[in-house]
Amino acid sequence: MAEILLPTLAEVIRNFDLRADKSLGQHFLLGPALLARIAAAAGNLEGVNVIEIGPGPGGLTRALLETRAAHVTAIEYDKRAVAAITTLAATTNRLSIIEADAIKADLPALVPPPRAIVANLPYNIGTLLLVNWLQRAADFHSMTLMFQLEVAERICAQPNTGAYGRVSVLAQWLCEVTMLMHIPASAFAPPPKVESALIRLTPRPEQPAREELKAMERLTAAAFGQRRKMLRGALKPLGGEALCTKAGIDASRRAETLSVEEFVALIRVL
Repeated sequence: MAEILLPTLAEVIRNFDLRADKSLGQHFLLGPALLARIAAAAGNLEGVNVIEIGPGPGGLTRALLETRAAHVTAIEYDKRAVAAITTLAATTNRLSIIEADAIKADLPALVPPPRAIVANLPYNIGTLLLVNWLQRAADFHSMTLMFQLEVAERICAQPNTGAYGRVSVLAQWLCEVTMLMHIPASAFAPPPKVESALIRLTPRPEQPAREELKAMERLTAAAFGQRRKMLRGALKPLGGEALCTKAGIDASRRAETLSVEEFVALIRVL
């Protein structure tokens, strides 16, 4: 069978008028070598159903199809990009396209397990998407995601740093989190004003009950909502000093000094 020659990504952008839409947080990656590195960074995808969010002109999609993934499902909101990726889907039976808003999409209902997410996320909804997926972390084999560097650093941040906060605790409690690589702004078209980073989140084998997850959300919202306050003040609505005492934690400390394990101790008391 003759090899199918695909148009370059630049030609796809031109043919489908895929100029990046700022309102959709679009910044496209076009370098094949970098895209292949990103797909490889997701780890062994053999037999895994991969979900890509916001494929745009399909650069990462092509790289994912070069892996041993069982299937790739691209979820795209932009009708121009849906049309562009449809031409790629016509060349393979391993690619499906779903025109949908990723924030509202029920990924586990759309794609069978084992499933992994690999995506260059739209900047304007990246954190919201992650928090949604963390609610159901057990449904995913892994999540390899690109964010603005500042957001990626917050997700990976350690205690006693300015970047450490709610999303750090939630992500690291539910997943093993690894910073994989930094991506310069110059790698994108158009270049954003900030650098980006790729991280991988691998859900832990044991996930908390729904009640524990809700308790952690309430706890971290209170603790980091007034991060300059001591815990006795910040956590007053949840029990304040008495709560900390029962968990064996000094109530004069501030939220940013607590480890993930200490937050878990607090929710066990809650």
